[in-house]
Amino acid sequence: MRSGDESLLCLEALATAPFTTGLGNEHPLENGFAFLNPYGLPYLPGSGVKGVLRQAARELAAGEWGDRHGWCTDDNLVLRVGNTDLRFSTIDALFGLQSADGASQHLRGALTFWDVIPQIKGDSLTVDIMTPHQGHYYQQKPDKKTGDSTTPHDSGQPIPISFLTLPPGSGFTFHVQCDLAHLNRIAPELATEGRWKAMLEAAFAHAFLWLGFGAKTSVGYGAMQEDPKAGAREAARQQAQAEATRRAQKEAEREAALAQMSPLDREVREFLDARQDKNQPDLSALIGGLKKGRWSGVNKIAVAERAKAMMLSAKKWREKSEKKNPDKDNDYQDTLKVMAWIKGQ
Repeated sequence: MRSGDESLLCLEALATAPFTTGLGNEHPLENGFAFLNPYGLPYLPGSGVKGVLRQAARELAAGEWGDRHGWCTDDNLVLRVGNTDLRFSTIDALFGLQSADGASQHLRGALTFWDVIPQIKGDSLTVDIMTPHQGHYYQQKPDKKTGDSTTPHDSGQPIPISFLTLPPGSGFTFHVQCDLAHLNRIAPELATEGRWKAMLEAAFAHAFLWLGFGAKTSVGYGAMQEDPKAGAREAARQQAQAEATRRAQKEAEREAALAQMSPLDREVREFLDARQDKNQPDLSALIGGLKKGRWSGVNKIAVAERAKAMMLSAKKWREKSEKKNPDKDNDYQDTLKVMAWIKGQ
């Protein structure tokens, strides 16, 4: 899902497997978890997102997965720095040049990766268990139950270890910001027609399917897919935004029209706009306002004159009634009232 902002890519995904991150963080229960300080919310650091996508871009650039989608590891881009030429690849242009220790040439990537705050399915973390075998062998601690042996064997007693995860179905919204001014300077062809977005979307798709995000991806954790409902939500959001823009424009036009009116015309227009029943005809609303004493003096006469003109236009002006019971002739009765108001009565 692309953002309307040319410098921002937003992509919504759903976890298809449990997700965990920050297992190496210090924690009283041995296995940690990445909580955003001081809010206590699970999060995926932007640096982790960047690392996964850089690897996805490298794998696509290798050509072993079919279409490269524009990714390339060849240093086919050149930037003049002082008296020397700095050569770099499309991956370097977007992610930054990974300079060796002591290198004098550096290049900042055009992309910035935001931290991701997951929308946890069920609003609750879950607990998974890992059961590492042969702990005495890896830690080289003698096993008293097997004669203080430190060699691997099948008679050990593995200790289950609990760790926190996010359940499948949790939502992730990825945001990637592009410094278009910087990208136009170092690799203008990537900034043309949102090419960088298309390349990054391909990298995301590859990462979702083959790499995963967070920890324990080698055993299937962190797998994702693009949210199939994201397009519909984005279309609804854009429609709502367009409707809000239309209403704001209509209100601005109304305010501009009111500013050009006389004080009485503006008062009448505002009175009609404020009626509770929007389906009530203007003539009926004006006569109702006159009956309730909404206007007085010369303003009342002027509004009554307007009501007469509207009745004449609608062919409702009846100075004589043709009905047997004139009291039930609504148009005739309204005409008598308007005539009286015009006379100042």
